[in-house]
Amino acid sequence: MKKSLSLLMVVLGITTGFSQEDNRPINTGDDFSLEGALALFKKANSLEEFEKLLNEENNHVNNLDLNNDNDIDYIVVEDIKEGDSHVILLSTYLNEKEKQDIATIGIEKTGVSQAALQIEGDKDLYPENTIVEPIDEKESIKSSKGGPNIPEIDIQIVSVNVWLWPSVRFLYAPNYVVWVSPYRWRNYPRWWKPWRPISHPVFYAHCAPHRVYYRPVTTRRVVVARKTYSSRRHSSTLVVHNRRGTTVIHKNKRGNVKAVKVRRTPVRGRR
Repeated sequence: MKKSLSLLMVVLGITTGFSQEDNRPINTGDDFSLEGALALFKKANSLEEFEKLLNEENNHVNNLDLNNDNDIDYIVVEDIKEGDSHVILLSTYLNEKEKQDIATIGIEKTGVSQAALQIEGDKDLYPENTIVEPIDEKESIKSSKGGPNIPEIDIQIVSVNVWLWPSVRFLYAPNYVVWVSPYRWRNYPRWWKPWRPISHPVFYAHCAPHRVYYRPVTTRRVVVARKTYSSRRHSSTLVVHNRRGTTVIHKNKRGNVKAVKVRRTPVRGRR
């Protein structure tokens, strides 16, 4: 009887283990909402305010814990300016020396009162060329194929001119001084209290409202800003845990990054 009961408990344990859902994101960067970041950027009046909004728990934008200390990572904001283009860099410190970029917001002035904007996730955390931009819908009436008296509404997705966003006007103000966050590893603002990461499905549900007005695109419209940023990118030596498997990011002396699939997490002595 005892043997039968023990065998039953083992079988139930195995069954339960296989039936549990994997709550990790497909890509590590999926625990940071690019759409949500743009929503907060539109709302902010300055880059200092934008950084504060990114690091507030109730805004449901950040669920990253890249250094696995069971605390949400603090996101620092930095502006890289080149002529009429800006790259707003979002990154986090993993320890005293390691820094990892999360995403960049590229902004380019395209006319007297026009500007284009896109956010791109870093390739260490997202699939390459993961780009999101604000969108709008334009409705027009066209003749129906069913007859002259049955009009059809044609809906087109169009790009948004972000020139009137308070954050964009802040960047292009005559007296603007390039912003670089004053915070570093273990040197955070007094108001910030890190919170525990939540499961990805719950986080993804919280981000749903942001995905209405900001969507992934395949066309890169902000080009100059990308060139400005490429030589200043931060890539950390870190271990990324996601449903695609464990990926160890190795950085050599030249700064080149190589992602290697491994079976075991501990990897030492390789840079």
